[in-house]
This record gives sequence, structure tokens and C-alpha cells, in this order.
Amino acid sequence: MNSEAEVLLEEDTQKNKFLTFVIGNENYGIDIKVVTEIIGIQTITTIPEMPDYVKGIINLRGKINPVIDMRLKFKKNYVPYNDRTCIVIIEVEGIAVGLIVDSVSEVIEIAEENIVLPPNVKNNSNKYVKEIGKVGTDVKLILDYYKLIFEVDS
Repeated sequence: MNSEAEVLLEEDTQKNKFLTFVIGNENYGIDIKVVTEIIGIQTITTIPEMPDYVKGIINLRGKINPVIDMRLKFKKNYVPYNDRTCIVIIEVEGIAVGLIVDSVSEVIEIAEENIVLPPNVKNNSNKYVKEIGKVGTDVKLILDYYKLIFEVDS
């Protein structure tokens, strides 16, 4: 059993750390504390009458997880999966979901002073982008994992 100090230390070592990945030409990040694992693309069982971005479900060691194609979620063109395509399994409030991404890059730490709010855009085009991380000359769009899982698209 973890003591409160151990839990706080673990949370602190994960603070401002993000798993980065690519979708199209854009670099994204998601808080490492919700990432449980990264797997290669595998057989996905489709479910009728779901939004197009919900590709279906996978059986991961006996657990059934829904899988979302992030390209389609972000209204990008479908691209056939290849050997670089990955499923990032995240867990939020006990719900595990797989996110299909073009490729996984790395885990990075972004200093607090290099994380800013996204620009306010009227058309709600960045509703899943919580923050923007500046890494050298690159920009990482940091996703709001809660909205990704719990907010229904209109």
C-alpha cells in the first residue's frame, strides 16, 4: 500500500509530463498520468450505429475497450493504418478508451512557464485542446482527456 508521501511523490514526478504523438501533420500531447499503455494496431470489432470516429472495440487481455480514431475525431481524412499506427490506452475515472494515432513520439516534460492557454477561437475548433506546450521551436497541442472521453460531439 502506498503511503500518502509516496503517492504525492509519484504525482509530482508525473507533473507536466506528456506522451506526445502525431495525427496528420500536428503534434499532440496527453498527460502521462492517464496513459496506461501503448499497443500496436490490432483487430477492431465494429459496432453498428456509432459515430464514424468510434472504430469499435478491442479485447485487451480480457477487457473490452472502445477505440476512437483520432484522425476522424478531429475531422481529418482517413488514412489506412500502418506499422507506425498505435493505440494509446488512457483511463479516466475508471473508464479505459483506446485512441488511434498515426504514431507515438516520446514522453516529454514541459516546464510550467512553457505551457499556455490556446487562443480563443469563435468556431470551437479547439475544444479538445486544453493547453499549448512550447518545446524548443515546436508546439505540442495538449489535449483535454476528460472532454475527449466524456463530451459528446454535436
